Order: sequence, then C-alpha cells, then structure tokens
Amino acid sequence: MPISRTDIALAERLADAAGAAIRPYFRAEHGLEAKDDLSPVTLADRAAEEAMRKLIIAEAPADGIVGEEFGVREGTSKRQWVLDPIDGTRAFIAGRPTFGTLIALIEDGWPMLGIIDQPIIGERWLGVAGRTTLFNGQPAATRRCRDLKDAILGTTSPALFADDELHAFEHLDAAVMSVVLGGDCYNYGCVASGWMDIVVEANLKLHDFAALVPIVEGAGGRMCDWQGDPLHAGSVGQVIAAGDPARIDDILEALACRGH
Repeated sequence: MPISRTDIALAERLADAAGAAIRPYFRAEHGLEAKDDLSPVTLADRAAEEAMRKLIIAEAPADGIVGEEFGVREGTSKRQWVLDPIDGTRAFIAGRPTFGTLIALIEDGWPMLGIIDQPIIGERWLGVAGRTTLFNGQPAATRRCRDLKDAILGTTSPALFADDELHAFEHLDAAVMSVVLGGDCYNYGCVASGWMDIVVEANLKLHDFAALVPIVEGAGGRMCDWQGDPLHAGSVGQVIAAGDPARIDDILEALACRGH
C-alpha cells in the first residue's frame, strides 16, 4: 500500500522518541558494552530502540519490527519497521555527532520510507518512495558529477571490507578526487543534500541500509548493490550510493564487479 501521512507522522514521532532517549547519554556515562560480535552497544542504543518499538506496537500493531538491538517481532501485515537506533555507535561513544538514528518502513522487502535523524545537531532527512526527499522540511537534491575524478567518495572504514572488497575499493579510491573516512549513515545524507558524490560500503545489514534508499533516490540519486541491482531485504550488504545516477556504471567498472 502507498505510504500515508499517518505512516510519515509515526516515523517522525519514532525519530523524536529515539532522539529524546539518546541525548542524555551523549558525551556522558553511556554504559558501553561489547556484543557477541565485539561491536559496541550502549544504554542509548537500547533505550532508543525500546522507545521506538513501544510506539510501533501501540500505533501499528499489525506491522513487524526488525531492530538491531532486540531482533524481529513478527507482524500480520506485509510491512516491517526496520530500526537502527544508533548507526555509528563508535562515533557516538567518541562524542562525534556524525551518528544517526535510522528508521525504515519496508513492504514486501522493498524500502518505501526512510529517516536519517541526527539528534544532537538537529538534522533530519526524510525519504518516501515517489516523493522528493526533505532535509529539515525542505527539498533536498543530489548534485551532478561529470566524472569520477571530480567525485568525493565516502566510506565508514576500509577495515570493514573483506580482502577482495578492499582491493576493488582501492580501484575506485584511485579514480576519485577525494576520499572521506568515517561518517556512517551521515554520509548518505550528505549525498542526498549534494555535499558528497558517492558512498561505497560492504557487509551492511538490512537495518544499516533500508532507510537510506528512499532518501538518496528521492533526492535524485541512485542506490544499488555492487552488481548494479536494486537494494531490498535479501541484498547481501554491498552498497553503492551515487548522487549522480550517470556515474553508476563508472563506479561498477572501477570496482571491477561486472561479471562477478
């Protein structure tokens, strides 16, 4: 079913609730722990997801939930809310306001609505399939990039790539003007607003990328996997975001992914 005003209003309230839960822990005691995979988690991560889940269960009980911290809650509709309460927990614990809360609504596995919310500096991107992306309520637009040599490329960390992925990324790195490391989901907002040109990452989970697709594409960009295919719930987590869709083939060629 199409995304409704009610869906958008609920998504905005989820972001508000997550931000209210996160802010007291920022640059304060946050109860850092290591999860089984050794990735960091804090009291803020858990409090933010709990606040969002409570709202969804109260206002959209038929919808499923996929959350980074508390897993899957099955629903009876074909829709799922996909939640990453703090995308960029390492940035959060370092006191850097480049993390974000990611909220997606997917239907039959396809991302239909997405929010990136940065609750410290008060920045929010909202993307809805078929509509123009909004940045703090105003239309956002990607920028054109005539050649890879003019592009600013972002990635969270090369250490997150497997050896073959890192080799492919280095080909792209050599073709662009500049590479920015760090930034997590914030990089994708920068692409949507026309401040960066490309983000390439690998080994992402659904909660890491589902919200980003409507945001980047609603601003005029394109997101796909390393084979050039659209991203959905079954994607393996190799992600490309390009502000200028005309550069996708160039990116794929630089990554040497065609045919692999």
